[in-house]
Amino acid sequence: MPSTQHPLLNKNLLLLIICQGLFLTNNVTFIAINGLVGFSLAPVSWMATLPVMGYVVGAAFSTSLVAKSQNHFGRKISFQLGLLVAVLSALLCAYAAFSKNFWLLVIGTFIAGYYSANGQLYRFAAAELTEVSQRDKAVSWVLAGGILGAVIGPNLASWTRNLFETAFLGAYLTLSIAAFIGIIVMQFIHFPEEFKTQHALSDGRPLNSILRQPVFLVAVIGAALGYGVMNLLMAATPLAMQICGLPFSDTALVLEWHVIGMFAPGFFTGALIQRFGALKIMGLGISLNFICIFIALSGTDLHQFFIALFLLGVGWNFLFTGSTSLAMTAYKPNERDKAQAAINFFVFGTMAFTSFGSGALITSQGWDILNLGSLIPATITAVALIWLGLQQRNSI
Repeated sequence: MPSTQHPLLNKNLLLLIICQGLFLTNNVTFIAINGLVGFSLAPVSWMATLPVMGYVVGAAFSTSLVAKSQNHFGRKISFQLGLLVAVLSALLCAYAAFSKNFWLLVIGTFIAGYYSANGQLYRFAAAELTEVSQRDKAVSWVLAGGILGAVIGPNLASWTRNLFETAFLGAYLTLSIAAFIGIIVMQFIHFPEEFKTQHALSDGRPLNSILRQPVFLVAVIGAALGYGVMNLLMAATPLAMQICGLPFSDTALVLEWHVIGMFAPGFFTGALIQRFGALKIMGLGISLNFICIFIALSGTDLHQFFIALFLLGVGWNFLFTGSTSLAMTAYKPNERDKAQAAINFFVFGTMAFTSFGSGALITSQGWDILNLGSLIPATITAVALIWLGLQQRNSI
């Protein structure tokens, strides 16, 4: 009797969703606390978000190394190496906070970037764990696993803030435990052998040829600048709310619902993409970005931070999931590693720039200037989507 199980729902995908949740717990907690810890330790205030920047710069530098490890060892071992780095880097950050060593904290977050570069590939691995017809849904469901991070991350930072005499030391120690749990969970995931690349990274078309495709180019712009706008505002929010005199409990609440906005739509974004197409869903995402910015510019009360950051999260989900689906139509299986590494390099490069800009702008120019500046990448993304849409319409 044939199985009636939906091809999307299988043990491997569910375990990968848990790993995504643990990854986002690390990611969100780092965003919530690194700027504040950095602000308390930095020699000058504009350096406050350098630990956040270190995380994404480390990820950018790790993309090529991660691609090579994926190619050589396959998905499982490469992902477990990333989780091992997460354990060690969290312990290093804990020691940096304990010893009040700002530059050691920056080094620790830089090393943690290797884990981030690994975790960003979970969404691509999801497409390999189900049928081809279900890959859009698989990607969005794994991204939806970030809801675990949305709930655990900000609350973890709040609960452990004063667990030790050193603020947030408990959060770093708890993150090392979460990453160790991830190593165990990853051990039970089976990645199909046919998706292990047994060829050199140079196989297939040159990277320049892949990048020159309009579809891939717009996918990169949507993923990178979508992440850029989100990171520019999210990284500054804890500092902005502290400057506005709001308690950290309010900051944790805003970040929790921001990340819920980022990942809760994942339960249906894939179905929306299948029905309406990636470009329309990405267009909806960028529209929500603009609405978010206008609400953020309207004031600095708790409800304005709350609504703006929630809409920012939903907009990011539509942009990033749509960009991932769009990108997967532009490369062949033997071009997988270098194409995915290129996307992540641009994402992390943009995040590095916005992480630094976020801290510098919020401490020197203020929340309003920061939001006005975010209109630039949002507008570029909107223009790119319109351009590709017109190209596709004219080719029919």
